[in-house]
Amino acid sequence: MTDDDLADAVERFLDGADAALDEYDQGYADADATVSVLRSHVADLRDAVDE
Repeated sequence: MTDDDLADAVERFLDGADAALDEYDQGYADADATVSVLRSHVADLRDAVDE
């Protein structure tokens, strides 16, 4: 993985995490759904780092 690839993976994670938290803050998602989405983004980030 190059530094650019890592930076892109982190950026995707942060964008997805921010979106999930924004939906929670606006009342569109409950806590369980938000945690599930965040876990999915963490898994995606881990996969990208492992490549």
